[in-house]
Order: sequence, then structure tokens, then C-alpha cells
Amino acid sequence: MTDTVLTPERILDAAEEVLRRYGPSKATVVDVARALRVSHGSVYRYFPSKAALRDAVTERWLAGVSDPLEGIAKGQEPAPVRLRRWFDLLISTKHKRALDDPELFANYLELVAEAREVVKAHVDILVEQLTQIISDGVARGEFSVSDPARAARAAFDATVRFHNPVYATQWSDPAIDSAFEAVWEFILLGLGADPS
Repeated sequence: MTDTVLTPERILDAAEEVLRRYGPSKATVVDVARALRVSHGSVYRYFPSKAALRDAVTERWLAGVSDPLEGIAKGQEPAPVRLRRWFDLLISTKHKRALDDPELFANYLELVAEAREVVKAHVDILVEQLTQIISDGVARGEFSVSDPARAARAAFDATVRFHNPVYATQWSDPAIDSAFEAVWEFILLGLGADPS
């Protein structure tokens, strides 16, 4: 057994490595415990089930996407600038993960499909961030919409092809950037902003 203190973060690190090695369908809590050189009961003290551990791994992965976006949402730049920076970072983060570690990315796709509540909470966070940006834009006279939350959801839904991992096979299409520009113009028009 190991002398290093067991923490949830260490367990999640090990779980990620186990997922990379075995994939979600074959990875077990016993494999994670073995990688940490602890008993599987020690892992269960922190995560009461395999599903809870998988959800925590998925949640951490998704937080790695949403946390950096929070800084943009809370920024002081004009709302149209922040909104574009927010989408650019969301899209580039997802694309980078797909390119840098395609094996782990594929594993996360499988985990995300199973972790519906975790994914819903993640999307809610993202839409809240967009709502904050759009609300700020309305308050400053940069946008003119009556329901910023509804507009935020519409903007998120309109861009799903560019950031939802389900569409990752389309991200290498040479026309994807110009397709996003067309959607971006449409979003700005819908928000009552000048798209030029």
C-alpha cells in the first residue's frame, strides 16, 4: 500500500489514466485502486459507486472547459467582444482536446453520454455565463433583447455544431470557420447588435 495521502483529486487523476488505458466499458474501481496501490474500499470512501466516480471524472473534465470561460463572462470588455471571446475559447478548447488526446476524448464522449445530469449541469453553467454577458450588453445598450436568458440559450443552441463533441467529426471540415462566421453574424443580428 502507498504512504501518500489519498485525496479525491488523486483518485480522479488515476481514474483518468485507467480510462485512457482500458476505456470506460472495461475500467473498474479495482483498476483505479490498483493504480493508486490502495484497496478498492479506500476509493469507495470518496466515491460510493463506479457511477459516482465516472460522474466525478466527467464533471472535472467539463469544469476544465467552463472554468476558464467564467473569467470572460465576468470581464469588463464590451459585451459583443466578450461574447465572441467566450465562443472562441469554448470552441478552441473542445477542438484542442479532440486533437491533443483523441483516445481520451473518445472515452469522455462515452462517459458524457452516460452522465446526463452532469452534462445538463454543465450546459446550465455555460448558458448562465452567456446570460451574464448578454444581460451586461443589454444594460450597456450594446444588445437589445427582452429576455437575455432566452437569447443565451438560443445562441448556445445555434452554435452547438461547433463545440458539442458529438459533432467532432465535422470540425476538420475546411468550411467550418466560415460556417461559424455566418452563425456569429446571425447571433449578433438577433441580439440587436451591429454585425460589422
